[in-house]
Amino acid sequence: MSFDTPELAGIRLLQHEPLSHYTFTKTGGPADWLAFPKTTAEVQALVTYAHAQGLPLTVIGNASNLIVRDGGIRGLTLILTDMAAITVTGARVTAQAGARLIDTTEFAYTAGLSGLEFACGIPGSIGGAVFMNAGAYDGEIADVLVEATVLSPDGTVRTYTNAEMAMGYRHSIVQDTGDVVLSATFALTASDKYTIRTKMDALNAKRAAKQPLEYPSCGSVFKRPVGHYVGPMIQQAGLQGHVIGGAQISKKHAGFIVNIDHATATDYLAMIRYVQQNIFEQFGLHLEPEVRIIGTEG
Repeated sequence: MSFDTPELAGIRLLQHEPLSHYTFTKTGGPADWLAFPKTTAEVQALVTYAHAQGLPLTVIGNASNLIVRDGGIRGLTLILTDMAAITVTGARVTAQAGARLIDTTEFAYTAGLSGLEFACGIPGSIGGAVFMNAGAYDGEIADVLVEATVLSPDGTVRTYTNAEMAMGYRHSIVQDTGDVVLSATFALTASDKYTIRTKMDALNAKRAAKQPLEYPSCGSVFKRPVGHYVGPMIQQAGLQGHVIGGAQISKKHAGFIVNIDHATATDYLAMIRYVQQNIFEQFGLHLEPEVRIIGTEG
C-alpha cells in the first residue's frame, strides 16, 4: 500500500507506529498507518483515499479515554491533535476536534466566559468529548454545545445542531453514524474571571485529591449504572488494589485502572472482565465500559 499520491502530499504519515506512544494508559499495539491531518481538506483526502483502497479507517483524538488492544489497528488511523485551533466570537467558543478540552476551558476563562468549568480537568480532545458527550461534576458537553461540524463517511461536511446530536449519557449520534467530528461550537455566558478561575481551581483540586493522576490511566473505566456509583461498588466487592500483570485497580479511586508496571492492553482488558464478573456476581449489575476499546488482539 502506497500513500505516495498527490492528494496526500504534505500529510505526515507513520508506518507501524506504536500507539502506546499516544494513549494515556501507555499501552496499545501499532497502527499500520498513522496520519496527522492538519486541515479539513486533509481529513477529507485521507478518508476518500481509505474508502477507495478498501482500508479500514479509525479516528482517534487525544487518546485519553481509549484502550487500543495489543495487536494494534489495521488500515489507516487518523489522529487529529494537529487540528487544534480555538476561536472566540462573542459568547461562543469554537474549537477544532484536536484541541484539548483543558485548553478550551482556559481559552473560555481568558475570554471571561462561563459554562465550561466542569471540563477544566478532563484530558480529552474536543472531538472525543463531543463523540462521547463527556462530562464531570454535574456538567456535560450537551449542556453547552450549539453545533458540531462533521465529515460524513461519504466525504461531505455537514453540521449537526445540539438536538440533532441526540446526546445522552456518554453517547452522541456520531457513535452510530461513523461521522468524524471536525469542530464544535459552545454557547457560554459572560462572567467575572475571578469567579470562573475560583471554580476551575476548586474542581481541579478536587480531581487531584480523588483521582490517581500520578499514574497512566484511561480515566473513569465504567459507565455509572442508574442509582449506583462504580467506585464504591468496587470497594464493597473487595476488589480495590487488585493487580493483573502491570494493571491495578487504583488504591486512590476504585473507578480507575492504572498502569503501575509496564501494563499491556491485555492486562487492562483482563481487569475489566474481572471487575465486570465480580460486580455481576455480587450486585447483579453488568458494568458497561465507558472507555472506548478498539484494535485487534495481540
